[in-house]
Amino acid sequence: MPENRINSASASDLTNAMTDFSVDSQSTDAATDQKETEWMDNEFNNYLGYYKDEKTPEITAVIDAGANWTWGKGFDADPETKTILENMNGDGFDTFNSIGENGERVMELGGNFYAEIIKDEDGELINLKPLDPAVMKHIASGQGMIIRFEQMSKNYPKKVVHKFNPEDIFYLPRNRIADEIHGTGIAQKLKLIIDMKNEAMADNRTAMHWNVKPRWKHKLKTDDPTEIAAYKAKMDAATGKGENIYEPFDVSESELISVPPNATLSPMAWIQYLDDLFYQVGRVPKIIVGGTGGFTEQAVTITYLAFQQAVEKRQLYWEEQIYQQLGLYIKLRKPASVENNLLTDANKDGGMNIDSSETTGGMNK
Repeated sequence: MPENRINSASASDLTNAMTDFSVDSQSTDAATDQKETEWMDNEFNNYLGYYKDEKTPEITAVIDAGANWTWGKGFDADPETKTILENMNGDGFDTFNSIGENGERVMELGGNFYAEIIKDEDGELINLKPLDPAVMKHIASGQGMIIRFEQMSKNYPKKVVHKFNPEDIFYLPRNRIADEIHGTGIAQKLKLIIDMKNEAMADNRTAMHWNVKPRWKHKLKTDDPTEIAAYKAKMDAATGKGENIYEPFDVSESELISVPPNATLSPMAWIQYLDDLFYQVGRVPKIIVGGTGGFTEQAVTITYLAFQQAVEKRQLYWEEQIYQQLGLYIKLRKPASVENNLLTDANKDGGMNIDSSETTGGMNK
């Protein structure tokens, strides 16, 4: 009989069995020590696919909402500036407002917007023509300054179609960080979330189909290929039509393959979480794109106020860049403000002290 000694027990070493979450370090896409550094957005067409695909309408809604709210109310300018801008037609059927909305959409999606600056014989600005970010290459000097843009051929990627001096391109980078020579779009942040949400929805769709048309496991008491093929054809045809099957005793054993309702995790909570996370990362509240469930009036007001500030920040960026690059001063019309409503409610409640200088309205005064 073996001896059972407690002191013979040993412990395993799980030090490396599990790894902590971490992310890889990154270096900026900046100019190097060489004379010229090139950069090109090789992912824009992938992001554009997510924007256009019918399976990812959320990305379209978020991108369009930001563009609509930034440019949707138009702009104000002095008569001379307004005349110049109102005569712009982009590719022939644009307006200055639609060019701006297009630019905000493209910049938010991929991070970079380009438009060719077109002037008349006297050097006066007459038009802005949007360009495809997927074919625009940045060339930066060793000092980190963009010295030219190169427009590449769509059919022959290595062929340069046109070279532009920086002053010939109206260029807007989104969320440029440190010394990088390009902007960063929101699509790369939203991509993983929308992938997971669509995967969960596809899984739930499959499970729902199985619930309506369950699967069966048949143990046939024959190994004859002809008899098996005939049985399969008869069973598949019957179950496909929702009909009963009657067979002689002891021919086969049939078992319904089903998953008990409480035997697996419901995907709905996970889908809802991903949906909420998507709009949080996309910086567009659900109420802006039509969702209202579960919101109190005060929550809606605070959420709207936060979005209003984000929109006004985008508008300020456009105003600054139009003045800096085109020499034109405009003021984009601000979205409707709820600041007064918030202050009125606070005064009624009596327990909240809100300094108007801390709100967007106060910042703009």
